[in-house]
Amino acid sequence: MDQIDRNLLKALQGNAQMTAQELGEHLNLSTSQAGRRRARLEQQGYIRAYTARLDPALLGLRVQAFIQVQMESQAPEAAQAFLRLVRLRDEVTSVWTLTGDADYLMRVYCSDLAALNVLIHEVLLPHPSVQRVHSQIVLDHVKQDAPLPTDYG
Repeated sequence: MDQIDRNLLKALQGNAQMTAQELGEHLNLSTSQAGRRRARLEQQGYIRAYTARLDPALLGLRVQAFIQVQMESQAPEAAQAFLRLVRLRDEVTSVWTLTGDADYLMRVYCSDLAALNVLIHEVLLPHPSVQRVHSQIVLDHVKQDAPLPTDYG
């Protein structure tokens, strides 16, 4: 990983649709060199996927929330059962395991408060592995998910 690779990753995080020609121009490389570098970074796993960022509000998803879940049990089968449940729920877009009081932090997008209420009270809380749920509704998303820093150590 050299500085050119870092610059390539930074450029692709800004616009994943850049062609090899555009990357080459941006990096002062030939089209084929830029394409080979991108292919190598994909093969090595630095680039995991190319995705489109959608506008939640335009899709009718007007409520974003973070939900902390504390588990009743730390048994592996309890965690697996809970994770199977959340993987099936489209409104759950991210799940992290945590240290501290909560075992999981989930980011969810719902159409409205009623839908969030259903998710919490009819899906999450009744699950036998769940002890407690704490939710926080997002009022404003003031900094969008930023690109990862590419200039490190």
